[in-house]
Amino acid sequence: MKHYRTLAIGDIHGGLKALEQLLSRIEITTDDAFIFLGDYVDGWSEAAQVIQFLIEFSKQNHCTFIKGNHDLWCEQWLETGSINQTWLIHGGKETIESYKTFSENDKKIHLQFFKNMRLCMLDDKQRLFLHAGFTSPHGIGREMNKATFYTDRTLWEMVLAMDKSITKNSLLYPNRLKHYFEIYIGHTPTTNFNLDVPTNAVNVWNVDTGVAFKGKLSALNIDTKAYFQSDPVYTLYPNEKGRNK
Repeated sequence: MKHYRTLAIGDIHGGLKALEQLLSRIEITTDDAFIFLGDYVDGWSEAAQVIQFLIEFSKQNHCTFIKGNHDLWCEQWLETGSINQTWLIHGGKETIESYKTFSENDKKIHLQFFKNMRLCMLDDKQRLFLHAGFTSPHGIGREMNKATFYTDRTLWEMVLAMDKSITKNSLLYPNRLKHYFEIYIGHTPTTNFNLDVPTNAVNVWNVDTGVAFKGKLSALNIDTKAYFQSDPVYTLYPNEKGRNK
């Protein structure tokens, strides 16, 4: 099945209002495909509602869901009831609160949704999608620690720091970039570098535009590189702080 557009969507962090606003601005059709890059929860107050929305949305639309580090924390809590203290101070408290109106059966359905998420996806054009990055010079298949896929920041830091004169033919061109035509990530907010739009460096595209803090939710058309954005998410939740603590 050929899709009209394929859109990569950055970290959502519990911002359901931003997600709904973004999708309305995209003017989606049933021919569109969506690749969500992870971190659906932790930040704004509607984490559980985001998951419920995405479950329903995926019944009518072609979706791929990548797992982020925050999603793993939430999954562990839904499965065992144990609370990771690091998670708690990085948005977990708001996520737990959002589940108060959800039944135990709802939680089981959400747990399965988290379990079904992928750590990465490689399409037929050698475009790689994952939440954070990877470190192996041999590519994702040789990554010794798969947790890197949802925790690494060195990939993005490396490409941002690369001199523009370093091309694929250069001895200085990093081997880990050579395996893929393009790489799409979230995890490290572009707003950390004073950039508020999906940002390209070498062959890596970062679509996390700071949703959990003062940024917007973004979707990037991976073929045309046109992008769509919500309003700054904090303006949609005026009585909340998100992760701006």
